[in-house]
Amino acid sequence: MDENGRTVPDLATEWESSTDGTVWTFRLRDGVTFHDGARFTSRDAAHTLRRIVDPALASPQGTVLRPLLDPNRVYTPEPGVLRIELRSPNFEFPALLTNYNCYVIPDGSGDTIGTTGVGTGPFRLDTFSPGGRGRVVANGDHWEGPPVLDAIEMFAMTDIQARTNALLSGQVDLLTQTNLDFATARVVEASERATIARSVNAQWYVLPMLTTAEPFTDPRVRRAMKLAYDPGHVVDVALQGTGVVGNDNPVPPGTPYWTDHAVPRDPERARALLAEAGHEGLRVDLYTSSYDPVFTPMALAYRDSVAEAGIDVTVRNASADSYYTRIWMSEPLMATYWYTGRPADQLLNQVFRSGSSYNETAWSNADFDALLDDARRTADEDRRATLYQDAQRMVVDEGGAMTPMFADRLVGISRDVLNYRETGFEFDYLNIGLRP
Repeated sequence: MDENGRTVPDLATEWESSTDGTVWTFRLRDGVTFHDGARFTSRDAAHTLRRIVDPALASPQGTVLRPLLDPNRVYTPEPGVLRIELRSPNFEFPALLTNYNCYVIPDGSGDTIGTTGVGTGPFRLDTFSPGGRGRVVANGDHWEGPPVLDAIEMFAMTDIQARTNALLSGQVDLLTQTNLDFATARVVEASERATIARSVNAQWYVLPMLTTAEPFTDPRVRRAMKLAYDPGHVVDVALQGTGVVGNDNPVPPGTPYWTDHAVPRDPERARALLAEAGHEGLRVDLYTSSYDPVFTPMALAYRDSVAEAGIDVTVRNASADSYYTRIWMSEPLMATYWYTGRPADQLLNQVFRSGSSYNETAWSNADFDALLDDARRTADEDRRATLYQDAQRMVVDEGGAMTPMFADRLVGISRDVLNYRETGFEFDYLNIGLRP
């Protein structure tokens, strides 16, 4: 996906579907080789897709592709052509193949890929130790040309302070998968060695209400919880200007199919809905942790914002180590986040569709599911956009997820780093470099 959320060519240079959206033909890039020198062909792409949908692998992308893709109906008529016959029409199918779980591996390498790391990217694996160090070296035969850097060395550091000290001392040049808190970011930015780069709208933050647990089984309570708070206040407090309001819609602003549908704050209406539902003077626990530096400020800002509607929120801090095993999808109300970069179809199906393993609110709505099905089988893009936007409106109006904001990720980098670029799940490994 490009920076605007559009599906663009990579190993597949072009694609087309049958008129009913069930048969997709992909033409693959010629002249691409794997790190071991083998030629990339359609057999490799077919092996990758069949492996992803194998239930034994338990790939996160398998839950997205398995309902669509029959492994026995993936064909390789030519080395440069891949044809897939889907179980049902889907005019958004190419977008689902942009996910990082879909990176192509060599045919037959499923049992060994975890140690060899053979792919087609600009770097090839040199060494790797789980929980320790790793090193990748430049792939001089990369189809786009060799990368700027000769090698990248990686270090596993779980403690944020240790990571920051390593950056400030010059031991490392870039902190990956780390959203720095504002105090740490100010220290880094004021240093001589390092500074802060922003990955714009890189994460969307959520306060999911578990719709199978009281009091959130009642849609009036869920509606009241949304009407009661001011997203702008939460953004100001929790992000301090490094993000934008979400208005309870998880599709990032400005990306394909996004709608600006928003429901204005109305604390009095929220209070009335709670009284109607028999929950006047509602008291709820909101779980958070130090797992992410934004969780607690977001929770506290929400607590303060809903007090006007008569909602009493107690913020409870849980252990970061077990937060996603004991709290997430278990407690009725908690804080979490997701990375942006998912196409709208995948996001809505994976996180909100009935029965999805990633459906963190356990919300189930047959009309919503039907909208997604209708969108997938609609060839006309404008009509398809309308259906996806209708689905987003249902998430906002009826769903269990409160999405106050999209946040920039604050990334610590050395002042010697050049051409850092990261959007969604995409990282520019080819052009990133260091000052000589």
